[in-house]
Amino acid sequence: MSQHDLYERFLALHQRPNAFVMPNAWDGGSALFMKEAGFESLGTSSAALAASLGRVDGRHTVSREEHLAHAQLLTRITGLPVNGDFEDGYGDTPDDVAATVKAAIDAGLAGIGIEDTSGNPGKPIRDFDEAVARVAAAAKVAKGKIVLTGRTDNYLHGRPDLDDTIRRLTAFADVGADVLYAPYPSDMSHVVAIVKAVAPKPVNLVVGTMAGTVPLAELQAAGVKRVSMGASLYMRMLGDLRRAMEQLKAGDLAKGAEGASFGELVKLLTAAPEA
Repeated sequence: MSQHDLYERFLALHQRPNAFVMPNAWDGGSALFMKEAGFESLGTSSAALAASLGRVDGRHTVSREEHLAHAQLLTRITGLPVNGDFEDGYGDTPDDVAATVKAAIDAGLAGIGIEDTSGNPGKPIRDFDEAVARVAAAAKVAKGKIVLTGRTDNYLHGRPDLDDTIRRLTAFADVGADVLYAPYPSDMSHVVAIVKAVAPKPVNLVVGTMAGTVPLAELQAAGVKRVSMGASLYMRMLGDLRRAMEQLKAGDLAKGAEGASFGELVKLLTAAPEA
């Protein structure tokens, strides 16, 4: 399936009346199990990818080329639309961000997210004008070719400023972002305000709010269109691994070795397209 076909499929998911869940994969095996479960699109997770490589997310520790190769693998092995969680767009300038979007299209991705982070722990959120200019540069390349998500990480970096969050998201929408996203708003009142402010553009939410995980039905009732999982499934897997290690340490080989059948995985891998 061509990149444009995957883009059209991904865009159409956002135009349905109901919300959809987009799980985030961290390798080929996880992506294939997600496809087998019936999900219609996948996302990368910059946090899970960085952790799987032994690195810390959000500090430019994963290169654009590494993330592109990872996202391209997920696209190839599943044949599903894949949304790339591409941090700040990889580069110092708006032109660098535009180049990243073009590279994502060339790699076959159906969607890409550009956030207002800087990679600088001392000043993690970029100034408003700079952030908008970067999304605008992305949008010029993305239009009609890849679903562009404009994202602000205010809440993730201890800035629970609803007014500034809405200001940023509406500006991203005005310059051409297709989807808007602010991870972990303070509570559902902030979610509702964000959805209302950027309407009719669709809103992505990762799992829930700072107040906790929210049922899908409640998110849908609030107008959220896409629900991503971020690194939560990767951390679920690590939690299961930790429990298995405790069981092995206690001498319980049977419990420690419980899991999916390797034969099942081999069948999925064998059926997947070759590189």
